[in-house]
Order: sequence, then C-alpha cells, then structure tokens
Amino acid sequence: MGSGHFANVRNGATNDQQTRAEFKLGDFAIDEHRRMKIVVIGAGFSGIAAGIRFRQKMQNIDLVIYEKNAGVGGTWYSNKYPGLACDIPSHSYQFSFTNKTDWSSFYAPGPEIRKYLESVVDTYKLMPYIKLQYQLVHARYDEPSGKWHLRIRKPVEGVAEQFEEFEDTADFLFTGVGGLARWSWPSIEGLRDFQGKMFHSADFDVGEQTWQDAVKNWKNKKVGVIGVGSSAIQIVPALQNEVAKVINYVRGKTWLSAPFSGTKLAELTKRDPNVENYAFSESDIEAFKDPVYYKQFRHDLEADLNGAHPATLRDSPMQEGARKDFRESMLKKLAKKPWIADHLIPDFAVACRRLTPGPGYLEALCEDNVDFVSTHIKRITPTGIETVDGKHEELDVIICATGYDTTWQFEFPMIGRNGTSLQERWRPHPETYLTICVDGFPNLFMSLGPNAGVGSGSLLAIIERQVMYAVEAAKKMQRERLKSIEVKEEAVRDFDEYLEHYFPRTVFSEKCRSWYKMGQEEGRITGLYPGSTLHALRTLEHPRWEDYMYEPLDSGVHNRFFWLGDGQTYVEKVNEGDRAWYLNDNELDIPPVPDN
Repeated sequence: MGSGHFANVRNGATNDQQTRAEFKLGDFAIDEHRRMKIVVIGAGFSGIAAGIRFRQKMQNIDLVIYEKNAGVGGTWYSNKYPGLACDIPSHSYQFSFTNKTDWSSFYAPGPEIRKYLESVVDTYKLMPYIKLQYQLVHARYDEPSGKWHLRIRKPVEGVAEQFEEFEDTADFLFTGVGGLARWSWPSIEGLRDFQGKMFHSADFDVGEQTWQDAVKNWKNKKVGVIGVGSSAIQIVPALQNEVAKVINYVRGKTWLSAPFSGTKLAELTKRDPNVENYAFSESDIEAFKDPVYYKQFRHDLEADLNGAHPATLRDSPMQEGARKDFRESMLKKLAKKPWIADHLIPDFAVACRRLTPGPGYLEALCEDNVDFVSTHIKRITPTGIETVDGKHEELDVIICATGYDTTWQFEFPMIGRNGTSLQERWRPHPETYLTICVDGFPNLFMSLGPNAGVGSGSLLAIIERQVMYAVEAAKKMQRERLKSIEVKEEAVRDFDEYLEHYFPRTVFSEKCRSWYKMGQEEGRITGLYPGSTLHALRTLEHPRWEDYMYEPLDSGVHNRFFWLGDGQTYVEKVNEGDRAWYLNDNELDIPPVPDN
C-alpha cells in the first residue's frame, strides 16, 4: 500500500479516465454500515471493557469474547494465593463508568475484585457474548479476505479432560491478554524432586474454596516462600499467623513504599495516615452513598495517585524525597531485626522495580516464626531447600512467587502478513505503535501490550483509552468499508526511537532486575509506557489516521469516496426514523455565552 488512503497508481490520463468511467456509486446509505465480526481475546479488565464499548459504540456487529479460564476476571480469576490483594487504592481500581462505594478496605482483597468484575459483566449483560474455557491456540491473518482465521480449543461437552478445536474468523481482532499472564517456574536444580506440596503463586489451585480454607490444616507446617515481588510480599504476612513457620528466600532487593495516597486517605477520612490498609467502617461506606461526596473523594484520590510521576525521573526532588522517606519507614518497621535492612533496602532508585506498599510484610519478617534468608538457593531437595552455604531447611510446603514470562512471546502463534509470526517480529524485543498495534498485523489491536504499563498512576484509565482507540479503528473500518487498517512501519520505528530516548531520563533504566526489562537487570524496557498516565491518555485521545495504511473491501474500488454510498442516510432510504437527529440533546453542543 502507498501512504495515501487507497493505492491508486495512475499511468497517464487514459487510465485515469477509464477508472472514472467505470466508477459506480455504492448501493447503500452512508450510515448503512457493513456487518463486522469482532473477536476479543480475554475476559479480564480489558476484555470486559472492550465487550461493553464495542456493543455501545457500534451497530451491526457480531461480538464474541473468548476466555480460556472457567470464569471472568483474568488475573483476578486465576490468582488465588494467600493474601492476594490490589496494590493501588480500591476506589481507583475500577472502571471510570462504575461507582462501587462499598469496597471493604483501601487495598481490596482479590476475591472482592473478582466479584466486582463479575457484577460489571452482569450489569452490562455480557455473559451471552463470553465463551468460557475457549482458548485461542492459533491466529493467522488471511490477506485476500482481510480476516483473522482463529483456531479455538474448547472442552468436549460431557467428557472430562478432553478438548476439541474449531475454526472461527474475525474482521477485527482485539487482544486483552496482557504481559503478566504466563507464569513461569524458577530455574532451580531439583525443582521437581520436592516431595511435599509445591505451588506457584499464580497457580495456587484451591478450587472454589478460599485460600484460608485451603491452608487451615497447615498450622504445624513449615512453608518456604521464594521471591520478594508483589506476590511474595502479600503471601508472607498472610501465612505468618496460619502456619508454624515461614522462611522467605530473597535473591534481590526491593523498596516497600509508604501506603499509596496514605496522606490523602487520612485527609479525606480523618484517619491515621500510618494505617497501611485501612478497613472502611460502616459509617465510611454510608458516607460514600452520597454521590457528590463520593465523586469528590474518588477524584481527589486518583488525582493524588496520578501525581507521582515526577518520582520516576532521575534525581528529581520527589525521587530523592521518596528514597529518604521509604528508607526511614523500612528501617522503622525492621527495628526488631535491623540486619534484614542491609539485604533488602536497595541501592537503586525507588520505582526501578515495581513499587508496592506491601502492608504487613516487614512487620511479618520481624515475627519469631518468620525467617528471612538472603543466601542464594543451591537446589531443592526431596525434603526442602539447600542454600549455597550448605544449610538445609526441612519444609512441608514451597510456594514459588517467582513471577511470569515477560518476554512477550505469546503462548499462541499469531501469523501476520507474509507468514511472519508476532513471536519473530518481537525478537529480540517487541516493537509497537503507541503500545496498541504492530505493522504487518492488520486489523489487530491490543490492550496492555508491550510498553503499556505504568510506573505510577491509574492503569485502568489507560486500559479504557486503549479500548476506545480500538473501537474507533473498528468504526473507521466499518464506516469507510475497509478490508484492512494497518499501521505504517515508519510509524512503529519512530515510536521505538521515542522509547529509546525517553527512558534514559528515568529511574527505570537503572540497574535492577525487573519485569519492566523482561526479567533482566539492564536492557530494553518493554513493560512501561514512556511517560505518565495522563500523558498516555492525551496521546491516545485523538488517533493519527495518517499513520495507517488502508485497503478497500472491494479490490476493484479505486475511489476513496466509495463509502459515501448512494447519497442518502438510512432513515431516508427506509422512510422511517428520526430525520432531525442532529437536534437531539445528545447531539447538541451548545457553547457557553462569554461573560464579556
């Protein structure tokens, strides 16, 4: 394709005149949009938002949402480990168009978030469009038709543990699988030799029971927890009162922040700012029922959360202040076992690794039945863990809170133009256009793709904006009767150049092992957006359609205005409906009268 709307090579006036002579008007009204099949992969926050917005903003579509799990919620369905909770304020971890006023605590527990998502699905009547336990196993773009050919695996009805596959197609494909969806075991010798119970934090299978029920028989157990990421930081304090002993094996260092927006919470609720996970009282929840008060509370809380971006910039006053405050806070909480601070408090900047408040973690480390082991693990034995200094700890349970595969190599092949796979396209590191699409892969948009995360601020706001961008792209395809929309290679290259020049200014480029850098200490940053949350929202607000190439549905159409149709609208064509819709309240944009 050329850089214009349609490729139209003119070989002299004769060909041009012939083309014009052959042109015929479309036999459709301008707003009589073609039917389109929209397929969404995943029913977490992104997939649910997509299901709602595609139905709201588009007509004449077939929509299906394929979810590999047995329930909706994405990571909040699959994760059930002890202590699972949100690590940003609950009231900021919901869709902008919902108002959940009865969150139980400042950092809501995982099951509560899952129930919230289930309630959103119920409210917006999405379940008829969601296919549970339907897993995408292969996707291929078909150039002649402009459709994605999908292979889906689903359970055989009535037969346990058996699956069958079927083919489906999509005019437009939207993925909401995220970068933290494929958990991985640690590379430790003897991992499979352990004869006790072994779990990965992302696969803590408790069935339909709660984690508390699952561990109620662990009162006399010794549990090893490997890791010091956000999961381990929640697991250790959750288990401390439930088991005989917890041994936390820690390879790296990490910052534990003061409670996010703790000062703002104290200001708004008149509570102690040192309370790490404030449980809302009945009177608090009753007060939130006042829509004016609740709206202001939520607005101020999220504005405060979005104000932390300067802390991510190298040598900024906010970064220096955070280092000082967090260090003092950590030392204070580790006063009973001060030696731990030498092995836990980092030399690198705050937020180089993902920052988490970790309510109760440092306090748990100081309890008598918790050991902190910074000596590297040599191997796992049939009965426990041996460290490189020769010490061996007998264990009943091992929980590997060791994270995810963050190399952006999706578990399903995705084949674009010319037989190129997305896995190949994203080696040695992924490249995208504004985190949402890739050249060579038409009609494919994504949420929470490479470089879509944030080091501070509201992630949910970005998810919603990415979804709306994809909806606008699909609407353009439908409205202008396009077979394909594909970002230009040079646009991807330019965004990649922007990334490379932005991150050296930030603390993320310092030496620290992080999923932001695909699990490496140094190198390409693939997990984070190059800027603040508010910057991302403005970036995605108005699509730059000039950064894309297009193909018409009919290869014989060379006139870019074919989509204008037969010169009338649908209500005129069928002689029914509102012929003055532009005067309706939802269409009017009445400018305010200036004061002077």
